[in-house]
Amino acid sequence: MSEATADPVHGVLATLRDTVMGVTESVLATADGLLVAADAEKMHPESMAAVAAATLSLGHRLAEQGGTGGLREMSARCGTGHVVVTAVGSRALLVVVADEGLDLAALRRAIPAVVEELAGHLESDVTS
Repeated sequence: MSEATADPVHGVLATLRDTVMGVTESVLATADGLLVAADAEKMHPESMAAVAAATLSLGHRLAEQGGTGGLREMSARCGTGHVVVTAVGSRALLVVVADEGLDLAALRRAIPAVVEELAGHLESDVTS
């Protein structure tokens, strides 16, 4: 049995890496920073989950103060790549790490379906 079949959440993360140019790693975490799943080799997933939760919390406050509606994503363009933190409903978040070759337009097109799929998996775990 493949890893994606054994763990459908990891399968979603791996598919994102395989289908969007530049995506190298990703983490799914609870909104309070606990690791749910990771497709990561270089980063420390537990640390990334915690820092991303803090980032998303600050982003929610930033959006609130700016009066720009509910926060959907926080993005950092760094020296050698990108880190994008996206809300997955109100109880989780997705962190995507990418290199300089990130196809940002493809990532933005893919994220809504990925978020919906991840939210469905999380919801089924809660109701099971």
